[in-house]
Amino acid sequence: MKAAEAELLPIEIGPNEAVSGLVMRPPQSRACYVFAHGAGAGMTHASMETVAAGLAERGIATLRYQFPYMEKGSKRPDAPKVAHAAVRAAVQEAARCCPSLPLIAGGRSFGGRMTSQAQALSPLPGVRGLAFIGFPLHPAGKASSDRAKHLADVKIPMLFLQGTRDALAELSLLKPVVKGLGSRATLHLLDGADHSFHVLKSSGRNDREVMEEALDASAAWVDGIVG
Repeated sequence: MKAAEAELLPIEIGPNEAVSGLVMRPPQSRACYVFAHGAGAGMTHASMETVAAGLAERGIATLRYQFPYMEKGSKRPDAPKVAHAAVRAAVQEAARCCPSLPLIAGGRSFGGRMTSQAQALSPLPGVRGLAFIGFPLHPAGKASSDRAKHLADVKIPMLFLQGTRDALAELSLLKPVVKGLGSRATLHLLDGADHSFHVLKSSGRNDREVMEEALDASAAWVDGIVG
């Protein structure tokens, strides 16, 4: 498979239930990132494609996938138990289609939080670290760190890629959360970026430059995890 190509495949969650996945494996990949979408857009959203293509350019394979509600065309996110099952099935599929690669899991916003919850409940087989693309610490306008309580039960390295203007992660709350997790947590702040990694024109840079920074930070962190 060429680096720019993505292969569509089914991911079986349970009896008579499956979701779609897209695997992209560039030549000489050194890891595979299994990542889920946010609450409002699926695996083919431009932001998901940008992450997959950008990591492929950096020698990291990806498997992105749908949650059941998105596969069915619903706008209401799945209950955690259902989402956790999808996360585990996707990790299992990644191990099957990329058997020689160490695994990293995570995702955008809701997808990252569901992945961390699944890991906290029971370690995801073969997963060496979790990478969050905008961890949703709280709903917009309702600052709280309650959503981070389960992270104390995650015992593998974690990367938080967060915009400094993220309305779903007030820095005054996020920084203490990450600090409390100790050496296993890394926070990379994207100056001026919001939850979607969008920056204002007044920032002096554009969204593409912000994404490049995020992808470079991700690749460097992965290298530190998988050696």
